[in-house]
Amino acid sequence: MTSSLGTLYRIHTFGESHGPGIGVVIDGCPAGLVLDVDHIQNWLTRRRPGQSRLSSQRKEKDKFELLSGLYGGKTLGTPIAALVRNTDSRGKDYDQWAQIYRPSHADYTYHAKYGHRTPHGGGRASVRETIGRVIGGSVAAQVLEKELGIQIISWVDSIGSITSKSFSDPPQSHSQVDASLVRCPDPKASVQMIQLIDEVRKEGDSIGGTIGLAVYNVPPGLGEPVFEKLEAELAKACLSISACKGFESGSGKEATKMKGSEHNDPFYTENGQNEQNIPPNVKTRTNHSGGIQGGITNGMPILIRASFKPTATIFKPQESVEESGKNVTLKASGRHDPCVLPRAVPIVEAMVALVLMDSYLMQRARNPEWWLRYAKEPIKTHSF
Repeated sequence: MTSSLGTLYRIHTFGESHGPGIGVVIDGCPAGLVLDVDHIQNWLTRRRPGQSRLSSQRKEKDKFELLSGLYGGKTLGTPIAALVRNTDSRGKDYDQWAQIYRPSHADYTYHAKYGHRTPHGGGRASVRETIGRVIGGSVAAQVLEKELGIQIISWVDSIGSITSKSFSDPPQSHSQVDASLVRCPDPKASVQMIQLIDEVRKEGDSIGGTIGLAVYNVPPGLGEPVFEKLEAELAKACLSISACKGFESGSGKEATKMKGSEHNDPFYTENGQNEQNIPPNVKTRTNHSGGIQGGITNGMPILIRASFKPTATIFKPQESVEESGKNVTLKASGRHDPCVLPRAVPIVEAMVALVLMDSYLMQRARNPEWWLRYAKEPIKTHSF
């Protein structure tokens, strides 16, 4: 189904940008998890509009309501439903463009597919739809951290032609990232990025860039071979985010400039040989593979980069057509992000958490011994 993601840990999102609200149903969350609702709200707050002059000035607090799946602060194992009500939607602001296909939006494609569309904002194509993903991702991240010690940290790696040095030295905490208004942990690049966004905003234009992400404390063995390689699942998840146009894992496109002798990651072991029939604690000297080999994690940090296009809504005149086919000139107005990158950081984290959670549940079901070996703090109600 087009609004669902996952196999064992599955989310289904619903709602439109300017409708009554946005929500999610999470199915497959294990029972017995002490759910930290502040963690969920923090992720939503990092995603919401109106955070600074660099984002849309739509005033939404994005306070969520848990409707099911919890008792006594612990998950029941039944579906978790959550809802965020839209409190500052202004659908009528879009009435003046109701018959116009906005350039590079989903207006035309949705109309062509369904024969009917909402003219109020982007509807399901709006980045506001990602609220449900972020809630589901926060719950997944809590399980991954509790049971495996996994930490997922994302940041703005580049905006326009300004590139940070963070991919070669990734941040270790969210506080490092959030210390920057633009969520770039490289102080020099952060200042330049903020200046660039301010410039394009004053021009009535927009700018794109890339988001980097690192996953720490990942055990080896997550992911499937061949058609459901972990890289492929992560790419699918990231590319499903509005405005995401590209995905790289590890060295990405830079690998095309390297020789095999330069790109290969040499193995070494920290604990030497063992007499048990299990792989030793293997590490690699370099991490060009980005923590994934053969579609399966190798125990090194996962490193990915996602590319985002400039925001489609700009305040400069643009040529377009009406539904009747009449040529028109569109000049937008309203509340829009001059750059989506700072707000997209928690969204990318959420999508990666969703994929890793699904992979984790599949792996521990397949191989309980693997789970017992790598689990940091198994939830007591789990049994095999």
